Formats: sequence, C-alpha cells, structure tokens
Amino acid sequence: MIDWLSTADRYSPWQQCRVVVAGLGAAGFAAADAMLEMGAQVRVVDQSTGDAVTDRANLLERLGAVVELGTPPSLREADLVIASPGWHPDAPLFLAAGSAGVPIWGDVEMAWHLMHPDRVVPWLGITGTNGKTTTTTMLDAILRADGHNSAAVGNIGRPIIEALNDPAGYDVLAVELSSFELHWSHSLALHSAAVLNVHEDHLEWYAYAADPMAAYAADKARIFERVTTSCVYNVAEPVTRRMVEDADVTEGARAIGFTLGIPSIGMVGVVDGAIVDRAFIERRADSALPLAEVSDITPAAPHVLSDAVAAAALARSFGVKANSVADGLRSLGQSAHRIETVAVQDGITWVDDSKATNPHAADASLRAFDKVVWVAGGQTKGVHFDDLVSAHKDRLQGAVLIGVDRADIADSLRRLAPGVPVVELDGTTRQVMDEAVAQARRLARPGDTVLLAPAAASRDIWAGYDVRGDDFAAAVGAKGASR
Repeated sequence: MIDWLSTADRYSPWQQCRVVVAGLGAAGFAAADAMLEMGAQVRVVDQSTGDAVTDRANLLERLGAVVELGTPPSLREADLVIASPGWHPDAPLFLAAGSAGVPIWGDVEMAWHLMHPDRVVPWLGITGTNGKTTTTTMLDAILRADGHNSAAVGNIGRPIIEALNDPAGYDVLAVELSSFELHWSHSLALHSAAVLNVHEDHLEWYAYAADPMAAYAADKARIFERVTTSCVYNVAEPVTRRMVEDADVTEGARAIGFTLGIPSIGMVGVVDGAIVDRAFIERRADSALPLAEVSDITPAAPHVLSDAVAAAALARSFGVKANSVADGLRSLGQSAHRIETVAVQDGITWVDDSKATNPHAADASLRAFDKVVWVAGGQTKGVHFDDLVSAHKDRLQGAVLIGVDRADIADSLRRLAPGVPVVELDGTTRQVMDEAVAQARRLARPGDTVLLAPAAASRDIWAGYDVRGDDFAAAVGAKGASR
C-alpha cells in the first residue's frame, strides 16, 4: 500500500503507483491520460469493444498504458483504482479493491488532487436530480459576464482535469457533479456548492444499498462537505437544508437559501418579477439588491427560473457584481431539448423536452401546459410514476409510450388515469419516434401540446437525450408540421 495517496498532489512520486482505470469513456480516457502524464503505471479495463473505445485504447497504448478490452476486469496488482461514473459501486473490480484495501477515486477526486499545489482554482459546484446542466451553464455565463476566465466542467461533458491542464489558465470552474461522481469523491473542499433538488432517480445504480434512495441522497450531500464559503440550498425542499446542517463545512461557511418566493435574510429569491439578493449585501436586514429580471431568462418556466436563482446565489457567493447576473443570463438562448417548441401546426404545439429524463423533470415540464398528449418512456432507472400520473392525469389528452421500460408508465396510467388513451409502441430502433409522432398527431386536437417529456433515460435506443430530441423534431417536420 502507498501511504502518501491520501494527500497526493501533482508532485507526488506517481512513478511508484500502479493505477487501474475502470472504463474508457471520456472521463476514463482523461483520467488515464493524466495518470500517464504523471508517470504512473496505468492499466485501463473496459468490457466494451466499440469503435470509440477502441480508438481511445489505441491512443493510450501508444502513450504507454496497458489496455484490456472485452474481458471481465480484474484488480491484480494495483495501488489505486479510478472509477468511471457509469460503473456501479458493486462492480466486482471495486469489491475486490475494497477487500484488498486499495483506494478508489473518481476522476473528480483525481482532478482535485492533481490541481494541487500549483494549479489551484476555486470550484463552484452544482448537483441535484434536475437542473444541473442548466444551472452550470448559467453560472458559467454569469462568471464570464463578470470578466472571469471560467469553464463549465464535470458531468456537463468536459472532464475537470482537461480544464485544469488547459493553457488558458481558468480562474474559476463551474462544476456540475452527479451523484456517481460524488460517490467516489473524498477530499473536495469547494468554494461554494448547491444542491438544487433531490428526487427519485438512478436508483438502479444504488441497488446494492438497503435503502437506495437514502444512499442516493447521501451522495448528493457530499458536495457540502468541507465547503469554505457558501452552501446553497433549495428553500422549497427542506431535505437540502438538512444536508447543509449535517455537513462538516469549513468554519465560517454560510447557509444560503434560494427560492422563487420573497427571500428572507440570507436568501436569494424573486420579488415583483426580479431576482433579488438578501444574502450578500450589507443591509440585508431591511433591503434587497436586484440582480436580474425574470424576463432575462429563456424559457421563463418556473423550474428554469429556479435554476437561474440558484446560479445567481452561487455567483454572488464568488463576489460577482449584481449587473453581471443579468448580463450573463441574457447572453444565453433557449437550451436545446429543454421545453423547446419545435413546431406549431393546425393549432397543435410540438414541444421537445427530451432532457426530462426522470419523473421530477417531467413533472416540471407537464406543469407548463394545460392539455397534453404525452410522449414518454425509455430507461426508467428503477423509479416510480404513480405520483407523476396522479398529478397530471387531468391535463393528459393521451399518451404515447416508447422504450424498454414503457410498461412502468403504462401501469401507472392504467390504474390512475384509466380514461386517458394510451398507445404503446414496441419498436427498438430510432424509427420508433416516427411512429410515436404519427400516433401523437392522431390523438392531438387544436389547442393541445404534444410534449416529449420522457421521464426516462434514452440509451435503450438513442445515444443520448439530444439525439432522441433531434429525432422527435425531425419526425414532426416529416409529418408536415411547420417550424
């Protein structure tokens, strides 16, 4: 065992370390590349043999790594295992590492170590079941509007280590963190962090736990550990405040609430159509500082506004000027696949919210419309749909269900909304979206919204939610709807 790993940094004797990198996606590749640069002995394992994985494997082998593809991964001789986010905690490789006392890091934990001692920049972290990417994008835009050389990194798509090694020399990072990434993070001490919300999602990843939901929430709460400045919580979800109260933060760190209502002292909220600050101003006891207008946000749906208020709170915790919040939010157009109107024809509106990959996100989307033909389904990740269906059964004019776990949603609809017409499609290729759009067109009437809000992940059929949304828009166009 290597005794210096718990305090390792870029200048540690990495040539002594045998590192196993689990997974050869973007995060795994970046981790393996960074470890090779440090001089470590690197072995990469992945059971996949796809083209993208093979291309990365060939490059890493040229750089000096040993790569094993297509076979069950083994621990053998290792001093450190670096886990890719998609690998479940009960994977045999990780269980073997735990039994042998070999530490397991995620690529986020690795980046935190390799940032020290000479490339340290503040991290502003965001996690939550929904809204992470939107909030991270908003925060990055606000930071840039304030003159900072910022980067949006982490679960949003760009590995953190890549940004830290970028010659651009960022002075702050807006870091999106999933529960998977936080699970393997042990040392993070963020400048400020936010938990946006906590709802059922990814419970299949936590199937090893006696209480999967509790394990999921516990990983989300890790983001507040050791925070140095501000822990931002959602006033509407008391569980996020309890996470702050239970966290072992750095002395002097503050709890900052964000709300869509009138903010109390120590909060950022909304008053008379404006986002206002009662947390980071001297006279917060009797006044509030306007930061931006609600009209600066596109689209102006409540959950998007909530993300903007959270981003504003994080930005203000970093000392961003008030006018920069508005400037940053105005600089962003509507996000693709996030309540995006793709067509209107014959009085029917077609809306792509493919990014609604769980029931909580779909709930926010459905609330935006009065009469909906709902296109849903995919990988449901072990969550339940009774509450979602109960909340929206009166607005549903019909439902078209697709994807591997469509029966989970169909069951809730049959029991709780028996009057809603339901069409189940069993296609397993991308062409199923063409049929879904055709069936939705048959069910819809003038004044209805056909809403793609799947409440499920996409990778049973598509490469990602974005491809699913693109196929929806393309199918709508092919059916004659005008953009």
